Amino acid sequence: MSSKRSSSPQKKEKKEYSGWHAVIRDPRVVLVLVLVALSLAAIFVPFGDREGFTNLQFGLDLDGGSWIQLEFQSEVVTIGQGADVTAVADKMGKTLDCTVIPIGQTKIEVQKSATDAELRAAVESAGASFVSSEPGVGTDTADTIKRILESKVNSLGTSDVKVNTLTNMDGVSQYVRIEMAGVDMQTAQELVGTQGLFELRIVTTGNETAHVLYGDSVVSVQTPTQNPAGSDNWGVAFGIDNNGAEALQQACITYGATTNPAAHELVMYLDEKLVYSAPLSADLAASIAKSPVNSLYAGTGHGDEGKEQAQELEIHLRAGALPVQVEIAGSGSTSAVLGDYFKIICLIAAIAALAAVALMVYLRYRTPEIVLPMIATNVAEIVILLGIAVFIQQLDIAAIAALIAVLGTGIDQLVIITDEVMHEGRVPSQALYLKRLKRALVIIMTSAATVIIAMFPLIIMDLSTLKGFAIISILGILIGVLITRPAYGRVMMEIMAK
Repeated sequence: MSSKRSSSPQKKEKKEYSGWHAVIRDPRVVLVLVLVALSLAAIFVPFGDREGFTNLQFGLDLDGGSWIQLEFQSEVVTIGQGADVTAVADKMGKTLDCTVIPIGQTKIEVQKSATDAELRAAVESAGASFVSSEPGVGTDTADTIKRILESKVNSLGTSDVKVNTLTNMDGVSQYVRIEMAGVDMQTAQELVGTQGLFELRIVTTGNETAHVLYGDSVVSVQTPTQNPAGSDNWGVAFGIDNNGAEALQQACITYGATTNPAAHELVMYLDEKLVYSAPLSADLAASIAKSPVNSLYAGTGHGDEGKEQAQELEIHLRAGALPVQVEIAGSGSTSAVLGDYFKIICLIAAIAALAAVALMVYLRYRTPEIVLPMIATNVAEIVILLGIAVFIQQLDIAAIAALIAVLGTGIDQLVIITDEVMHEGRVPSQALYLKRLKRALVIIMTSAATVIIAMFPLIIMDLSTLKGFAIISILGILIGVLITRPAYGRVMMEIMAK
C-alpha cells in the first residue's frame, strides 16, 4: 500500500520584509510626512503680520536694518570676605555720589564709570578691602536694561528685533546689542537714546486731573521689591528731588488728597498714556500733610501678576532712561537692497550645496534607489527645521550657514547608515539588518551628542551673532537623530529587501 500525500494546503511563509505600502504606514515614516506637511503650512500659509512670500523671519543681514552695541558705564567691585556688603555699598554711594548696590556676598555694582584708584579708595573708606573690579553690571540691572530697551522698541511697532546682553561667565554684563531688522541707523539711534515724557498728575474732581511734576524730578528708581519683605506684595520705590516733593505736597493739600486719598488718586502718564493710578496710603497722606516727602513707594499687587506690573512700572518711572549711562561701542547697518541680494546668494548657496551632495552620493553608490531616499530625507529635515524656525528664530547669515552645515552633516550620517547595513552586500535577514542599523545609530548619536555639547556654550554665553548658528545646528541634529534617521532606516530596509 502506498501512502497518500496530504492534500491540505501548506501555510505560506510570512515574508521577512513588507512592501512599500507598509513602509508608508510605518509610524516613523508617517511622523516625518506629517511634520513636513505641518512645516510647509507654517512656512507658506499666511498668518499674523506677514509681509513677504513666506512666514520666515529674517535677520537684519537678510532683511536690511541696523544694529547697535552699547557699553555700560558701570563697574562691578569685588571686596574681601567678612564685610557687611550692604553697609559698604551705602558708604561707597555717598563717597562716589552715585547709586551703588550690592549684587552678591562680595560683589558691589557701582552705577557709574570710575578708575581702580577711585574704587579702591571708596572701598577702603567704607572699611572693607578692595580685591578687584571689572566694567559692567550685575544680572538684575542687565535684565532691567533689556526690559527697558525691549519696551522702547515695542513702542515703535517693530517685531523683528533682538536685544541681547553679552554676559561673562561670572554673570557680569558689559555690553548690550540691539538688532532691528527694517530700521535705519538714524531711527535706531534715536530710539535707543530718546527718553519718553513722564508726568505725575493728581485727580481733582471727577475725571479731571492737575499736573504735579515731570520725570526730571524723579532722581532714583529702585528695582521691584516686596513690602514687607517675604509678603509677595510687590511695588517700586522711587525718589524725587526737593522741588518735586514740595510740588507733590502742595498738590495733595490743595486738592484734598491728604484728607480724602481715595477721591484724589495720583496718576502717572508716559507719553500721555496712563500707566499707573493709585491713592495715597494713610501713612503717606499723614506724612505729606506735615512735610514734603522725597521717598515714595508705588504698590502694584500680589504674586506673579504684581511682580510683572512692578517691572513695567519701573520702566515707566525711568521714562525709557537706562539705570546706567551707556556709550555706543559699535554699530552697523545693512540696506534692504543688499539684504535682498544676500537672500539670493544664500538661496543659490543652499541649492548648490544640495546639488553637490546629491552628485557625490550618486558617484559613490550609482544606485538611484539609494540616492533618492537620501536626498529626500535630507530635504525633509531642512523643511522641518525651517518650519520650527518660523516660531523661534530669525534667519540671518549665521543661521543660513548652520542650515547648510546641517545639510552636509545629515548626508554624512545617512552615508554611515547606508555603508553599515551594506557592509557585506545584501542583508540576508531582518535581524541582521536591525543589528547593523542599531550599530550605525549608536555611532550617529555619539557624534550628535558631541556636537550639541560643543554648540551649547554659544547659546548660554549670549554671543548674539553666533547664537542663531548654534540653535539651528542643535535643532537640526535633534531632528535628524530623533525623527528622520529612524525613518530612513525603515526605507532602507525595504530597499535592501529587493
